Amino acid sequence: MEKQSNYKELSEDEHIKDKSDYLRGSIKDSLKNPLTGALFPDDVKLIKYHGSYQQYDRDLESERKQKKLEPLYQFMVRVRAAGGVTTPRQWLVLDELSELYGNDTLKLTTRQSFQFHGILKRNLKPTIQKVNEVLLSTLATCGDVNRNVMCNPNPYQSHIHEEVYQFAKEISDYFLPKTTAYHEIWLEKEKVAGTPDFEPLYQHNYLPRKFKIAIAIPPKNDIDVFANDLGLIAIEENNNVIGYNICVGGGLGSTFGVQETYPRLADVIGFSPKEKVFEVAETVIAIQRDYGNRSERKLSRLKHTIDDRGLEWFVGELQNRLGWNLAKPKSYRFRSNGDEYGWQKGINNKWFYTLFVEHGRVRDENGYELKKALREIAKIHTGDFRLTGNQNLIIGNIEEDKKQVIEAILEEYAVGNHPKLTGLRKSSMACVALNTCGLAFAEAERYLPSLIDKLEVIMRNNGLDNDEINIRMTGCPNNCARSSLGEIGFVGRAIGRYNMYLGASHNGDRLNTLYKEMLSEENILMELEPIITAYAKERLGGEYFGDFVIRKKIVEPTQRPIRILN
Repeated sequence: MEKQSNYKELSEDEHIKDKSDYLRGSIKDSLKNPLTGALFPDDVKLIKYHGSYQQYDRDLESERKQKKLEPLYQFMVRVRAAGGVTTPRQWLVLDELSELYGNDTLKLTTRQSFQFHGILKRNLKPTIQKVNEVLLSTLATCGDVNRNVMCNPNPYQSHIHEEVYQFAKEISDYFLPKTTAYHEIWLEKEKVAGTPDFEPLYQHNYLPRKFKIAIAIPPKNDIDVFANDLGLIAIEENNNVIGYNICVGGGLGSTFGVQETYPRLADVIGFSPKEKVFEVAETVIAIQRDYGNRSERKLSRLKHTIDDRGLEWFVGELQNRLGWNLAKPKSYRFRSNGDEYGWQKGINNKWFYTLFVEHGRVRDENGYELKKALREIAKIHTGDFRLTGNQNLIIGNIEEDKKQVIEAILEEYAVGNHPKLTGLRKSSMACVALNTCGLAFAEAERYLPSLIDKLEVIMRNNGLDNDEINIRMTGCPNNCARSSLGEIGFVGRAIGRYNMYLGASHNGDRLNTLYKEMLSEENILMELEPIITAYAKERLGGEYFGDFVIRKKIVEPTQRPIRILN
């Protein structure tokens, strides 16, 4: 590891990791402390590696302050599921946990995993234990390690999907931390006496920040491969994966007022045959481990390492460590980064049903009982459930004799056709934001549906009901819903105020550009109505909204385009 200039210059998180005894800290004692619903400060950081964030109910913040009560501390627990694939049995257990310990809902994330919200400290251990009982885990879903590995969830599209999914699973498992702390704290396993902890990749202090990997199978980019630290684009010839284009340096988070932070899409640096991609992935992570910024966490992602030292330096360091050179990138083409809804018959002659889940929140509402429907389907389903990178759900590998039964359940609970599923709504995505996220400046998940209601009136008045415009909203610039890749993107600045961005591509290979700041809802509608009207009248054949606003010079193209090395 490259030596830092001074140990004292390292960030607080680095000091916490250093003295944590391989992520143990004092978590066991924190959990037992009856005087507060919170953990000890250092453990709040460490518990992320175990799959949880300490949060509090911000809706009740003022009320509890008035009553001189501590915040209503609660925990988010995130479940690791490589490629977003789970069994019906696993689904039923997660559904049960959401009601037993959570807030009665399941959240499908933008990284193909599950989240529970509202879990109290006393219920953390039983929740995590139950997750592990059905062969899932929460380990390394958060923290300065490789996170859940994403891949295209649609096996009906290609003969190669199963191979790619298995590869994603292997990567996900291989890059898990090796410390036994997780099993000791949550699963009550005893540490074997005299057995030292060993982290051959992460070493003692793990990575400078989180690390994200995604694998895409053209022509679908429904996992936004360029938004990841390491993106792999599967190259197919004659129904076989021959290798992967290697993309590095993606990451969309930024900080208001800090120019050194910014959204960035990954650059395509070369091609690797499939038998060597594992080696490439491990080496990319090792370079970030050794050279990533450990003093300033805002500047610690791989994108900053690359931009600080230069892309050519990074490629040279990678190839030097590998002992061989990447080939030139192979040609590929992405059509879109959205989901295709409804029934599809797979190449395996089984059926797949892609279900719209508004902002990934699985819950029951009046006249739309999604949670109940999926519970009933899971009881009889013999295939799997597949989470998409757009917070939707695929009921997968349905046998022919089960198709009608599942259709009947969807109809019984009014789930088969969402009552408001327009082109705009089905291409929308939002992060959790308020009331649980401590970083949010504004609403997102709870607000975007009502904003879309109003935007749909404008769309309808212009004959655009069925036209898909990718619209995304986040409550802060950390960009969990990848708002920088929205043809219309919103980033919360304050309660009821948003920065609006325009001009991302429809296939996820171009960032949007800031249009106007601090807009209220009234301002948003006032600004978008003439643009949408012009789009309806003046667009070229097949032209997407993001391309239109750039062609008409409503915004300038991004100043950070993807580089493709040749």
